[in-house]
Amino acid sequence: MTPNPPSGHAPAAPDADRHAPAPEVVPGAVRPPLPGEPAPFFTQRSAGNPRYCFDAAAGRWLVLCFLHSAAHPAAQAALAAVQARPDLFDDRFAAFFAVSTDPADEESGRLSQHLPGYRVFWDLDLLASRLYGAARGERRLGLWVVIDPTMRVVESLPFRAEDGGAGAVLALLDRLPPPERFAGMPLQAPVLVLPRVFEPALCRRLIDLYEDQGGELSGFMQQVGDRTVGVSDARHKVRRDVHVTDPDLTALLRERILRRVVPEILKIHQFRATRMERYLVACYDAAEGGHFAPHRDNTTAGTAHRRFAVSVNLNDDFEGGEVSFPEYGPRGFKAPAGGAVVFSCSLLHAVGRVTAGRRYAFLPFLYDEEAAQIRSRNAAALAPAGRAPG
Repeated sequence: MTPNPPSGHAPAAPDADRHAPAPEVVPGAVRPPLPGEPAPFFTQRSAGNPRYCFDAAAGRWLVLCFLHSAAHPAAQAALAAVQARPDLFDDRFAAFFAVSTDPADEESGRLSQHLPGYRVFWDLDLLASRLYGAARGERRLGLWVVIDPTMRVVESLPFRAEDGGAGAVLALLDRLPPPERFAGMPLQAPVLVLPRVFEPALCRRLIDLYEDQGGELSGFMQQVGDRTVGVSDARHKVRRDVHVTDPDLTALLRERILRRVVPEILKIHQFRATRMERYLVACYDAAEGGHFAPHRDNTTAGTAHRRFAVSVNLNDDFEGGEVSFPEYGPRGFKAPAGGAVVFSCSLLHAVGRVTAGRRYAFLPFLYDEEAAQIRSRNAAALAPAGRAPG
């Protein structure tokens, strides 16, 4: 993301924009989040995605730059300084997001996305700016926010006249460790790995059910206005599903989860799951490039009731397809056949591309009576499209 055309020096602003107001700091404005506080999540239009969920960028150092208008010389200097550090902004170590509130930035093409590492949010309604204390009313405040891989704030720094404050931000990034050691040591994601949830015969029965019926491509949930809709995008997810409808089999599956998973969630998390959503056998097929990009399972009105996800592997004779948690490092988890990976639906997670064979899995969600009330209240938000994907 740089002013166009790319250059080692900040280009002069067009005559019509020479008097664009500089970002300012207004005493008494809603304060930016302080170090250690959670970085607010938001969904906003970016230069490459009409609905970019900022929280899905977790797993690396993130830099939000509320520059507001690329017409201002300080913003141009900041962009030039950031562009000169592709060693930092490579989408592995860090990612940079310019936040523009000036429609002319997009209309003129003077601000653009450059991958990897450099993106633009078009924050014309000030949604993100207000969340981060970078706007008060209609007034814009120049601000940098550095965020760690788990979406907690490292530092908030004001915009400065000479280089927009980029020098201080880059110096801070130069001192930071690799993302997987953001806490000063390698961490394991807060997940449970439970062997022996399903016996081999039950795994075989579910795989045979899938093979007999043949799976259908499934999508994922997205909030569009006040509606939760199912959408499909092969860049984000490729998976085929079969829903279990036989009452005897669903009763058996429910009993296994109740006796072999629920007690462990209660022991570790002090959460008593009482309800189970969907009886679904999924297949990630290497022949189709089966995968699921980073996502969270409870970020829409129609999925807000989900508390824990359970991913039971039905086989282990495949390569790739591991479940990973980018906020806590690159490590993937592959439970043995019949074993489960269990985790909070709030965790960012992904299923890596299956590179050989097929990964079969049983994928329910668990919740409780309080969450059931949320599900009931939000039922009207679900667009009528049959069973919910996800």
